[in-house]
Amino acid sequence: MTTPQVEAFLEMMAVERDASPHTLSAYGRDLADAEAALPGGLMAADEAAVEAWYAGLGARGLSPATQARRRSALRQFYRFALGEGWREDDPSRRLDAPKQGRTLPKTLGRDEIERLLAAASARDGAAGLRLVALVELAYASGLRVSELLGLRVEAVRRDPAFLIVRGKGGRERLAPLNASARAAVKAWLGVRDAARPARAADSPWLFPSSSARGHLTPRRFAQLLDQAAVDAGLDPARVSPHVLRHAFATHLLEGGADLRVVQTLLGHADIATTQIYTHVATDRLAEVVRSKHPLARDD
Repeated sequence: MTTPQVEAFLEMMAVERDASPHTLSAYGRDLADAEAALPGGLMAADEAAVEAWYAGLGARGLSPATQARRRSALRQFYRFALGEGWREDDPSRRLDAPKQGRTLPKTLGRDEIERLLAAASARDGAAGLRLVALVELAYASGLRVSELLGLRVEAVRRDPAFLIVRGKGGRERLAPLNASARAAVKAWLGVRDAARPARAADSPWLFPSSSARGHLTPRRFAQLLDQAAVDAGLDPARVSPHVLRHAFATHLLEGGADLRVVQTLLGHADIATTQIYTHVATDRLAEVVRSKHPLARDD
């Protein structure tokens, strides 16, 4: 059960810090867990109780990334509580961030992208055209799944070479569309109006659906990709909407693109976030040399 203090904190995060629905939902779950586990709840817990709760997260099997997010949620909540005068101390002030190893993003090779597109194209009618458009757009532009599924139809009606995307923090950027993606979108638009459900008769979305949001959901897109991966002979665990974004960045760097350009295209505020793709690209190029160069072979 959400307390009034947590509700006020989440409202502040939404209004003043423009936190995404995903972040608000995650913080809400994190604080609910702490509220239930701490003696007396969040407002009565002391430093020892907070530190004991936090120390137990690893023993519960939570990943370092999840532990770090819960630490962030708790520390921000207690700072807010101090500012509001609800508490005179911050019992989370001594929590240390968990050590996290470098996790390389999953990606797909160019041939695997082609196999995925071929499997999507093999589907009949509007469903196949929609899935091809989704994959082509994600791979050509590096859009986040929320940005992709939230595209408005008027943004592509005139066959633009670039999309103007509003990403995290309200920052706008240009997302490129290659000829293949533009052709896929044009084919989808040809059947979209006839294919969309009755509830979305006047839908503004490029990919309308009967969901509460009015457009295709990330979960449904992931399900469609899973089936396409199976049809393409790929492991579904390696394929997701976010993996298509990773492939976009990795293949650009493999092709010699400047890191700053890739940072801009991905909409990363910090180039350190983009730099992880250089490791992926380097690892893949090294594997090509090991497997293809005649002097690198064992035989």
